[in-house]
Amino acid sequence: MNDTLPQNLTPEISPTFDLQGRPRPSSYYAIVPPHPPLKALLLAITLFLLTLCTCLAAGAQFAAAYAKNQAVSFDEFAHSFALFYRHPAALASGLPFALTLLLILLAHELGHFFACRHHHIHASYPFFIPAPTLIGTFGAFILLRSPIRTTRALFDVGASGPLVGFVLAVPALIYGVLHAKIVPTIADPAKADVVFGAPLIMHFFASFLHPGVKASSLLLHPVGRAAWVGLFATSLNLLPAGQLDGGHILRSYSLRAHRLVSLLLPLVLVALGFFQNWPGWYLWAGILFGLRFLRTPPVYDSTPLDTQRRWGALIALIAFLLCFMPAPI
Repeated sequence: MNDTLPQNLTPEISPTFDLQGRPRPSSYYAIVPPHPPLKALLLAITLFLLTLCTCLAAGAQFAAAYAKNQAVSFDEFAHSFALFYRHPAALASGLPFALTLLLILLAHELGHFFACRHHHIHASYPFFIPAPTLIGTFGAFILLRSPIRTTRALFDVGASGPLVGFVLAVPALIYGVLHAKIVPTIADPAKADVVFGAPLIMHFFASFLHPGVKASSLLLHPVGRAAWVGLFATSLNLLPAGQLDGGHILRSYSLRAHRLVSLLLPLVLVALGFFQNWPGWYLWAGILFGLRFLRTPPVYDSTPLDTQRRWGALIALIAFLLCFMPAPI
């Protein structure tokens, strides 16, 4: 091996070796990732501002429905986006929803970003995806520019985002449930255009803050609806398959279990979509099936997770179960 190190590589104190006696790249070198270029930062800011606009429009419809004590309708949805072009100032009512949702999503992605920086993994800035949809966005993501070299780094990168987002979403959900209005008709598909499901954690807070009232009968405050979206995004990211966050966590724990679950979970989602009558699960089954054809970089250092990270994996599983909804919408 060449004893001359590149400028961006520094030897660690205690190099370890694989079964063939070769130094493990992840432990022998600490690669200092460069900062993303300025144009990437400008792109990230532009996408964030565009997503803020679409989330304001979405938030305005939730605020209008909340003020009228009724479920959100597609007519109100179209009207909110028309306001963006005709009367932008009218979108101020969407600020509670938009700021809460963007804060949760940004915290999620920054959790990944700083975990990557900690483990010397080159990652992009968070990129938001604006969309004129019911919730105003398709979420956010970061791009990994270098491989994840150790199982512990794989766990940290996978778990940091959803756990940070979950921690921020919970108090927002409590606020939304505390200020929710009891409107039984919003749970009736015959009287509401859009009926939202309720995750397990929402059932828990509803039973505590509104005894005797079903969670499905609560019209959440817009801040609570933003938390609902954040929890829904958390549950999708924690699906334990492929290269999703949950897939990273499971792969760091057991490579064999990751392969098996990645193979079976798309079939489970297809069945769930059929029995729960929510076509979104068909889309996610297709996404997970497609991820199986992407090349997964090998992990050079397969040192097992320590006790602290094993507890973290259990917490991530509990968060997934609390957020998951068989029929979200």
